[in-house]
Amino acid sequence: MWIAVDAMGGDNAPRAIVEGAVLASQQENLHILLVGREGDVNQELKKHKFNPGSIFVINASQVIGMDESPVAACKEKTDSSIMVCARLVKETKADAFVSAGNTGAVVVSSLFTLGKLEGIDRPAIAVMLPTLKGFFLLLDGGATVDCKPKNLFQFAMMGSIFMEYVYGYRNPRVGLLSVGEEPSKGNEVTVAAHELLKKSKINFIGNIEGNDIVGNKVDVLVCDGFVGNIVLKFAENLFRVAGILVRREFARQKIVPSLFQEAYESFRKRVDYAEYGGMPLLGVNGICVISHGRSSPKAIKNAIRVASESVVHNLNQNIGEYLKREGVIS
Repeated sequence: MWIAVDAMGGDNAPRAIVEGAVLASQQENLHILLVGREGDVNQELKKHKFNPGSIFVINASQVIGMDESPVAACKEKTDSSIMVCARLVKETKADAFVSAGNTGAVVVSSLFTLGKLEGIDRPAIAVMLPTLKGFFLLLDGGATVDCKPKNLFQFAMMGSIFMEYVYGYRNPRVGLLSVGEEPSKGNEVTVAAHELLKKSKINFIGNIEGNDIVGNKVDVLVCDGFVGNIVLKFAENLFRVAGILVRREFARQKIVPSLFQEAYESFRKRVDYAEYGGMPLLGVNGICVISHGRSSPKAIKNAIRVASESVVHNLNQNIGEYLKREGVIS
């Protein structure tokens, strides 16, 4: 298996990206293509020991900055690390690609280069978030901010397939984020999407309110990218603040931290995005995983794991077969 990794994407590139790729390369039968400015990437690689047959460098002379316009940058910087990664997948030289770079540019490059899956109108970023008992999948995390009812319906199908085939959830529970549990609650798009989901073969349990987002009621939670991105950013900051408050309370109460270190570490791991690695971009005709801009080597390693598992479990093929069973495509 070959995974292309954008070595220039993210706040800590190329250092953290290269180190994460080296960690991931220890996986059997996995080959990594590090895409970026060859000199910079090789300089970082020299700092690590790795099997020379597991990591290769592909030169890309340009870099798309985090603050650049995604569409303009993808059109003008065709030799950027993000665009080269997408082309490697398109040309079947890589089975998937991973990037911690400009999220909008990753979405645009995937749409420009790979196109959409048949039967899917808009892509969705699938985000892992913790619950009281495990985790759930939130989508869309920001790829499509304005949605039609059928987009939300398609997100639900893709999320359900992802959880079933990649994480082994049998008949995953799907919910629709809204302002009330009743089918009539919400805006026109949400109400119409509820009707589509209710009539489908999806294990749809109904509307989910904001106070139940992390209540372990669903395995897949569907919303538009505008709301989803707000939920994601709020959750990230809330978990960070919670950790700070716990440590402050330890200090105020003069509690020896070591007494609670195991419990604290367990909490930290549950809410740390590095543990989940990356967010699959579902709905494009190729496997793409988007990592956090501040990704650590551990986060990159786990993002590569998510990408490889998506390939192993034939994610897009299974989405296509599901769409056929639902009568969305023939």
